[in-house]
Formats: sequence, structure tokens, C-alpha cells
Amino acid sequence: MPEQLRPSPRPSLGVALIALNSATRLAQCLEAVAFADEIVVIDGGSTDGTAAIAGAHGARVIVEREWPGFGPQKNRAVAALSTDWILSIDTDEVVTPELAASIRAAIDAPRAEVYALDRLSNFCGHWMRHSGWYPDWVPRLFKRGAARFSDDLVHERLIFESPAANLTGKLLHYSYDDFETVLHKLNAYSSAGARQRFERGSHGGLGCAMAHGFWTFVRSYLLKRGFLDGRAGLIIAISNAEGSYYRYLKLMLAGAGKNK
Repeated sequence: MPEQLRPSPRPSLGVALIALNSATRLAQCLEAVAFADEIVVIDGGSTDGTAAIAGAHGARVIVEREWPGFGPQKNRAVAALSTDWILSIDTDEVVTPELAASIRAAIDAPRAEVYALDRLSNFCGHWMRHSGWYPDWVPRLFKRGAARFSDDLVHERLIFESPAANLTGKLLHYSYDDFETVLHKLNAYSSAGARQRFERGSHGGLGCAMAHGFWTFVRSYLLKRGFLDGRAGLIIAISNAEGSYYRYLKLMLAGAGKNK
């Protein structure tokens, strides 16, 4: 076949994940992205079979026991891929068939360099439609070199310049399977958030912690219409308020410890 008549190769897609003791939903997550050309899982040293599950589903597993924070760890996963396009998801997220088709169509005939996914989150068995949890468009699909994650320890974000286009189909996020997970993440995230603010020179106080906690509850339950999510909306509003309160309280205590 003459060179000019040969069809262009189909753009390749890689999936980037980071994991730590993520066995609960990892198989479901990986099965949903089996259409990808390459999958990389950066494992933080799991002890629950995460690496074995990832390997059994065709992923390349890289163990990185030194934890640099969510942003840097996700950038490690992105850098480990060699594909034209990159989809970054979490191990508790599942790509629906409709979204999978939308992703494949988007990179076959791109109209943007970055795409946002329509994420719908589940809280202890309840799909959340309010509370600031939905709508929740998250930029996760991007052309290689067009985006990178911030270096934040927690609440990392994708940094890019060109406008993101939206894709059809849902990204299902099983964020909390039970309330024990809520409490664990609340403690871990408030500690990481306090550390991040402390390293940036911020200071906290008891009044500041109380004010942030109160405002977080009002914003989640009233302004973001969490009351429409019923009992789950109230639980989330209280949990969000506690997380904010503990974050600034820990920031205050970090400052007090430094000044001793």
C-alpha cells in the first residue's frame, strides 16, 4: 500500500492509578478500563493483595513505598506511561460503558487536549445528587504533555491551559463504603491538609477552626442543598464540618509545637 494511503495509527490510551491497600474495588475498576492499551498502578506498599489483583488484570505495577503526597504520586503514574493519551482515575472509581465509548471516540477524533468526566459519588450506599458532590466534573483525560497534577499533598488538581471539554457517561465513585472509612479518611485528610497549610506558612486558632467548621456545615447542608440528600446529606455536612474543624485545629497545634 502506498505510504500516503496507509491509515494513521489509532491513538494509544494509558490509565494511571495510584494505590494503597485498594483491593476492595480494584478488580471492578480495572475491568472497566480493559479497553486501554496500557495500565500502570503505582503501589505504595500494599499488604492486602492489591499488587496481585492489579497484575492479574494486566496492569504494570510499580512499588513506591516513599509517600510524596497525592499529587506527586499521580505524576509518577503519568510519567510511567508511554501512551498518546492518559486517563487518570482512582481505585474506587469505575468507568461506565457509555463513558468508555465516549473516551475512545474523544481520542480518536479529538476536539480538545483535556476532557472532564461526569463523576457521580456514592456515600455509604447512597448516590449523592447534592451536598456539593454533584454535579462534579473532574478533568481526568488528557493528551500527553498537555496537563500535570499539582504537587499538593492532598486535594491535588490537574493543571492545564487549554479549555476542557466534557464527555458523556458517568464515572462512578465509590468514595465511602462504610462509616469506618469516613472516619479514617477524615483523620488522614485533615492531618494532610493541616500539614500542607503549615508548610505554606498558614496559622490556625481555635476560633478559626470553629468558624471554618460552622461555615463548612452551612455551605454543604444549606447552600449546596445537602438537605435534599436526606439523612446521608446531613451526615456528610457534619463530617465535612468536622474535617474542616480538625484541619485548622491541627494547624493550630502544629504552630504551637513549633513555638515551644
